[in-house]
Amino acid sequence: MGVIIKDPDILGGTSVFRGTRVPIQTLFDYLEAGETLEEFLLGFPTVSREAAVAALEEAKHLLLARPEMRILIDECIDERLRNSLTGHD
Repeated sequence: MGVIIKDPDILGGTSVFRGTRVPIQTLFDYLEAGETLEEFLLGFPTVSREAAVAALEEAKHLLLARPEMRILIDECIDERLRNSLTGHD
């Protein structure tokens, strides 16, 4: 079970840390402003260090995930396009 939830009954469906009303965006706002994770945790004691780190890991995974798309191309493909697709299945 993830540490991030979206529930329409909690802050109108804003993404929050599970078991809290602390928006995930608040963590990113703190870090963007140059604050440390420790400062965020002091300001929001209902968020555990493990939950904050897990949220950051999840965001990292989403940002670095290589989207996979499959396209079936038949024999009528233009040769220039076919040559630009080397290294793909």
